[in-house]
Amino acid sequence: MKIKTREITVFAMLGAIMFVTKVIMELLPNVHLTGALIVAYTIVYRKKALYPIYTFVLLNGIIAGFATWWIPYLYVWFILWGVVMILPKNMPTKVKPFVYMLVSGLHGILFGVLYAPAQAIIFGLDIKGMISWIVAGLPFDVIHGISNFICGILIMPIVKVLIKLENAQ
Repeated sequence: MKIKTREITVFAMLGAIMFVTKVIMELLPNVHLTGALIVAYTIVYRKKALYPIYTFVLLNGIIAGFATWWIPYLYVWFILWGVVMILPKNMPTKVKPFVYMLVSGLHGILFGVLYAPAQAIIFGLDIKGMISWIVAGLPFDVIHGISNFICGILIMPIVKVLIKLENAQ
């Protein structure tokens, strides 16, 4: 996967945008544009979307500390990227926005479930402890899922802007 200088700059900026929007929205628990941005970046840049995604992950670690909470970030966003990658590219135009919103929303609802295995390993939880951890986080996961679904309204407009920018070069 060869990367050009322009792409390095663009991907760094896209990762920074993802990080800044998350920081700005931190006043609201589990409400952010991260899922929508990852879906949009993946639609436009495909495999290369991993560059801004992991720029975002790295920035989180640098700013907030490379603590135990950060370790699942190495794979939870990759899962969202992977799901979007396997979606058919030739979906009907009217269906695309809803499918992408749904995928983003489901990722938000399942975030705690995806996060739990790493927490169980790190903190020595058995299966009961891990399930308890998931159940305790369900209210936040529901908020996360609903907000990801709603923020998903922005996915296709972001995709259109990114495509215009790519075609303008």
